[in-house]
Amino acid sequence: MKAFVVTHYGPDGLRAADIPTPPVGPRDVLVDVKAASVNPLDKMVRNGEFKQLLKYQRPFTLGHDVAGIITRVGADVHEFKAGDEIYARPRDLRTGTFAESIAIDADDVAIKPASLSFAEAAAVPLVALAAWQSLVDLADVRPGQKVLVHAGAGGLGSTVIQFAKHLGAYVATTAHTRDLDKVRDLGADEAIDYTTTEFTDVLHGYDVVLDSLGPASLEKSLTILKPGGLAISVVGPPDPAFAAQLGQPLLKPVMALLSRKVRRRAKRLGVRYSFFFMHADGTQLKALAALYDAGTLRPVLDRTFDFDDTLDALAYVEQGKANGKIVITR
Repeated sequence: MKAFVVTHYGPDGLRAADIPTPPVGPRDVLVDVKAASVNPLDKMVRNGEFKQLLKYQRPFTLGHDVAGIITRVGADVHEFKAGDEIYARPRDLRTGTFAESIAIDADDVAIKPASLSFAEAAAVPLVALAAWQSLVDLADVRPGQKVLVHAGAGGLGSTVIQFAKHLGAYVATTAHTRDLDKVRDLGADEAIDYTTTEFTDVLHGYDVVLDSLGPASLEKSLTILKPGGLAISVVGPPDPAFAAQLGQPLLKPVMALLSRKVRRRAKRLGVRYSFFFMHADGTQLKALAALYDAGTLRPVLDRTFDFDDTLDALAYVEQGKANGKIVITR
């Protein structure tokens, strides 16, 4: 089958290749890929930014989101059958959705939301799981709390805004002038035009900040939190809890060193810092599917690319042009 594989780490490390169709284990489902979305995580993995933590054996197929049709099920799989339309974010070290087929652990899979096309469904798993796990599992957001979501018009931000509103939060976001109406339509109570306004000048007393921009934005975000508030970053630096999540406790000292500066600053301000890295969860995807079918959540797509143009799709995301999710279709 055709796939896009990482042959070596770096900006030019992804290329098309013919590889064997993956074997199907007892708890696996084999999926005919109809659509896969591109995430900033794909660039980071391709470039080797997680190579000390995620020990992929090169060459490996890239891609973290998928929607498609099950063609085979393993001997111990009873909750799915051939012909089921599914969506998933396969677990780390078993990703590889930029391919014609992928074998996925059944625990990572859920039936596709009936109201969504394959392209729309493929745009959902990683960002929707990230929204759920950061706001519910990590931050325990409650009705009436104040949440700031940076980059609200992007693939992650547009989903987190919607999910935070579902949880009953008051939501502020940062966006470009051209996207202010868009983020308000998604549910943002307050939209800050970052081209004209510094968010630290207008926001105060927030319970949670979700940052996807980087160190400068994160450092400023700490200052707008209320005492005990939580700043969550999806781009780092990683903290000791991440080593525990990966099941690599020996890395805790390294993670502590990498995040020492931001954790110390957070402590001085009386707030908290946490690095967030989402994980696969088919049960959560099943619950999220119901929210999409009810219209509580909706996918936000920028554009689609043909499967053969996967390299162009990744380049488009890298250039920062995406205004929503980028999806590859077959």
